Amino acid sequence: MAVQADLEQLTSGAVNVVTEAELADRLGRGTPLRVKLGIDPTASDIHLGFAVVLRKLRQFQDHGHTAVLIIGDFTARVGDPSGRSATRPRLSKEEVESHAETYLEQIQLILSDERLEVRRNSEWLATMGIEDVLRLASRTTVARMLERDDFAKRYASGAPISVMEFLYPLLQGWDSVMVRADVELGGTDQLWNLLLGRQLQEQEGQAPQVALTTPLLVGLDGTQKMSKSLGNSVGITEPPAEQFGKLMSLPDSLIPEYFTHTTGEPLTTAEFERAVRDGSITPLGAKRRLARTVVDIYHPEGDSGAAAEAEFDRVFKSHDAPTEIPEHVLDSSEARDGQLFLANVLRQAGLAKSNKEARRLIAQGGVRRDGEVVDDPDAGATPEELDGATLQVGRRRWVRIRVP
Repeated sequence: MAVQADLEQLTSGAVNVVTEAELADRLGRGTPLRVKLGIDPTASDIHLGFAVVLRKLRQFQDHGHTAVLIIGDFTARVGDPSGRSATRPRLSKEEVESHAETYLEQIQLILSDERLEVRRNSEWLATMGIEDVLRLASRTTVARMLERDDFAKRYASGAPISVMEFLYPLLQGWDSVMVRADVELGGTDQLWNLLLGRQLQEQEGQAPQVALTTPLLVGLDGTQKMSKSLGNSVGITEPPAEQFGKLMSLPDSLIPEYFTHTTGEPLTTAEFERAVRDGSITPLGAKRRLARTVVDIYHPEGDSGAAAEAEFDRVFKSHDAPTEIPEHVLDSSEARDGQLFLANVLRQAGLAKSNKEARRLIAQGGVRRDGEVVDDPDAGATPEELDGATLQVGRRRWVRIRVP
């Protein structure tokens, strides 16, 4: 009875479990399982989308199992081709190491220090010689590789696929062999890689790991999976007001999905729609509760969620400036005839990616200086006039200018 309860809890919210019978059998043995999750540190932040699988790993920890976190400091330099329509750019060793340090800091917000084993796959992959690589490459076939949807599409369209990319799933699978994983977690885009890990374990005489996948969280744009590079993400270490404001922009259709996968409060679409129809909840009220809950999860000190909500109302209802505004120290060397174009200042402060984008934002009326709309793309001011000025782009991006 206890095994069945554990099985139901550990597989709740999962998309694939290969196989559930194997997981039930291993849970029934009464010994802690080694539950693997590989992280390639290819970015500097962990967002709510990646937190979905991390929260599942924490759930296994809470049930007495060991989380084996693989920091892919070697595989990150190869590049995971999963879900890619083009070859992923390679990262330097220094970039990977910098991202890895940030990841290790941020996972402490989700994982427990108890029952946690952290490994870097450079321990075994960096020492492999060419003979080892060739032996590993012989474990599967090109035909099997082309069963992968992303590889198949790229091959059919004539898009390049490097041999190195074919090696990636084998390297990830070899991680499972080296740490003797009982279970491996991943997003649904990782299922093929997880299954290859099972194959390699069997070839090495190990019991094949159970492959368990979690959903890919759709980003704030409502269409593509959450990604910092797409600008549709919510970072778990972002300030409370930023998290709250971003979640308030969530499309109503995603409210049930976000409750289920970011807060641990299951909510089906049918339940949500029924509650809206009978008037027991409104989409706006649901988003407020969702945003408060997420903020409290990642900023547990005090009443962070309630404070973030109050700040949101102050800024977006009363149209006041935020209590805390980041500052930018102005580089006055770009001044011409004693003046700086406001477009240059926006670009300097990170409120626009380029002068061209800044001029477009100004022309569209999306820029305010000290609360007043600026609509002249050629607007300028002296550094002294800009000292202490507050610039706002859109509804949520603010900066206060300082002149040294």
